[in-house]
Amino acid sequence: MKFVLFVEGDTEKSLAPFLKRWLDARLTKKIGIQIVKFYGCGEFKKDLKKRAELHLHQNDEIIAVIALIDMYGLELEYPPEINTVQQRSRWATQFFEETVSNDKFRVFFAIHETEAWLLSDPDIFQKNIRNSFPARFNKPESVNFNEPPSVHLNGLYLKHLNQRYRKILDGTTLFEKLDPDIVCKKCPSFKIMMESLLQLARDAGN
Repeated sequence: MKFVLFVEGDTEKSLAPFLKRWLDARLTKKIGIQIVKFYGCGEFKKDLKKRAELHLHQNDEIIAVIALIDMYGLELEYPPEINTVQQRSRWATQFFEETVSNDKFRVFFAIHETEAWLLSDPDIFQKNIRNSFPARFNKPESVNFNEPPSVHLNGLYLKHLNQRYRKILDGTTLFEKLDPDIVCKKCPSFKIMMESLLQLARDAGN
């Protein structure tokens, strides 16, 4: 059985083995994760319902279709009273889940980017990079809209390695090193997502 994971770009394609490591260690049967890529938020909003229904009606082996979206860059017209990260996350989750309206469809947000998860463990970075981590990186999900995690990493890479942070190449390498248990301890939203996926998989008999 498998999850179908909707993502917004190439960086997130490296997430399947990272997420599976945590899930498979807690399940009686290993599960698959099929990555389905969208090209940015515009295509995601436009094609979400159609593509979700396509996969959900494909076969009985699908545990659920999961949409994983960065809060940073999410172009939605929030009501004026919805302005905190938590409020926006709840509102956008309801918005997208009601768009598909299927019990086997779930939405989760990386706050503010999946790169925030990388900040959870300085040891996966080269020494000169990790030694320059500011104190606020101790709470990765607090690295916000104004200067998101990938922008911080880009600045550190330019300063210490004389190169830009490459989301696909560097991100893939870092996720291979990253321990999802460490991310769970430092990123509450990530922990909620993983526990939800675990319960979905167990409910499906895994």
